[in-house]
Amino acid sequence: MSRALIIVDVQNDFCEGGALPVQGGAALAAEISEYVDARRGQFDHIVATQDWHIDPGAHFSDQPDHVNSWPPHCVAGTRGAELHPDLDTEYVQAYFRKGQFTAAYSGFEGLLAPDDAVPTGDRTPGSLPAGDARAFAVDEDAIGLDDWLQSHDVEEVVVVGIATDHCVKATALDAVQAGYSVTVPRGLTVGIAEDLEDAFAEMELGGVDLA
Repeated sequence: MSRALIIVDVQNDFCEGGALPVQGGAALAAEISEYVDARRGQFDHIVATQDWHIDPGAHFSDQPDHVNSWPPHCVAGTRGAELHPDLDTEYVQAYFRKGQFTAAYSGFEGLLAPDDAVPTGDRTPGSLPAGDARAFAVDEDAIGLDDWLQSHDVEEVVVVGIATDHCVKATALDAVQAGYSVTVPRGLTVGIAEDLEDAFAEMELGGVDLA
């Protein structure tokens, strides 16, 4: 049996100064790095997910409701989509990118990024080829997170990251549905809502262990 750490969406656009910032995001990036440094021996595998939007339709809106629609964020190939620089990626084995052409909250909707994908970078929106963000598309035939975990004999996952009440929750609940034993450490997530107890309660009701 293998154990994996899933780091969810610790990206520039979800941290302070980004397009859709979550309070405490930058500090969380550093805290996760410290956690990995201290406990990496407890994990056989470490992976990370990224929102990676190209044309996600109604997921982007100039008048977002912050429930089903949001301001543009994590556009593929831009710095906002890259992982926060305070997140140490030395031990991350694989990156799973989600939401290219639709809304995607769960890491289990993500596809494996190419081996030569750069986890952090300096691209800006203006550096995208004019009208051709698809240049940064992930191969639709790429392996998904569940298949990758299964191929590495993972049975237990720990989920951390951003945001507690959206992508962390969706990833954790999907992991339970996929048959994994799932733990979410409360102190290693940050959320959009001021009160996250409903999100934690929903996860616990869905079979997630809270630590």
